[in-house]
Amino acid sequence: MQHKARMLNLGSLAALMLLFVVSLSVGVADFSWQNLLNMSDQWQLLLISRLPRTFAIVLTGASLAVAGMILQILMKNRFIEPSMVGATQSAALGLLVMTLLFPAATLMLKMSAAAAAALLGMLLFMLLIRRLPPTAQLMVPLVGIIFGSIIESATTFIAYETETLQLLGIWQQGDFSGVLLGRYELLWLAGALALAAYFIADQLTILGLGETVSVNLGLNRKTILWAGLLIVALITSLVVVTVGGIPFIGLVVPNIASRLMGDKLRQSLPAVALLGAALVLLCDIIGRVIRFPFEIPVATVFGVVGTVLFLWLLMRKNAHAV
Repeated sequence: MQHKARMLNLGSLAALMLLFVVSLSVGVADFSWQNLLNMSDQWQLLLISRLPRTFAIVLTGASLAVAGMILQILMKNRFIEPSMVGATQSAALGLLVMTLLFPAATLMLKMSAAAAAALLGMLLFMLLIRRLPPTAQLMVPLVGIIFGSIIESATTFIAYETETLQLLGIWQQGDFSGVLLGRYELLWLAGALALAAYFIADQLTILGLGETVSVNLGLNRKTILWAGLLIVALITSLVVVTVGGIPFIGLVVPNIASRLMGDKLRQSLPAVALLGAALVLLCDIIGRVIRFPFEIPVATVFGVVGTVLFLWLLMRKNAHAV
């Protein structure tokens, strides 16, 4: 298993590095690696646009994949992710309300309100699914989709009444075309939160074994549960504030990693982050070249790719006990 984990991590890292270079080379403006040696304006293009965009994609993919993995462990269900439990929709609602009521608030304050709304949305969802019987695991994502749709409808209604639909569309449709130097740095905090999850990975794994096991092993269950939920809420809100919501990352990537490497979080978390970053980077490159010089938002491309991968996961024979 350790050999397989090492191979998967090395393969994902190699793919990520290759895609990173390709991402820097692709774009509407002409860019040449050779001209960098001449100290031309190519450096400005690289430092102001290409590098910030590529870093933003890597941080978004890695952190959302880790958030999805944590959520699946906490709720003991492999068919959910932040956008399927109302977290993404709640973050957009909190951001919209904050923008309407306090338009002069700082970005950090708006992000904090979005994180609080995402956390509240997840808690409401957890209260809802407590009424479901333990055997109705497939009902959980169905309830989540309905719950998220209700929040999204309410948000759209508020945006329609206040003529802010265009603004809402930016938060609902993930897109990296507007990322420049100075407009993505909050995502480094999302990356740091994903890294923090690695340090409590063993406790999260024990928590996923159930309440009885975790209590018997002396785990402070409430503290780890709140820490996990807070990490998911903050990552979700940071991504929504900066580039908008991107579905399926937190659903598909953790399932691929779990099927190949099992449920031991400390072992699988690096692969989850690397796979998430590589897949989002690949989808963004596809979105940029498929109708060049126009762009298709990465959320649209990943929606198609994620659906295909998810169906493949459902139909494929389970290679590892989940």
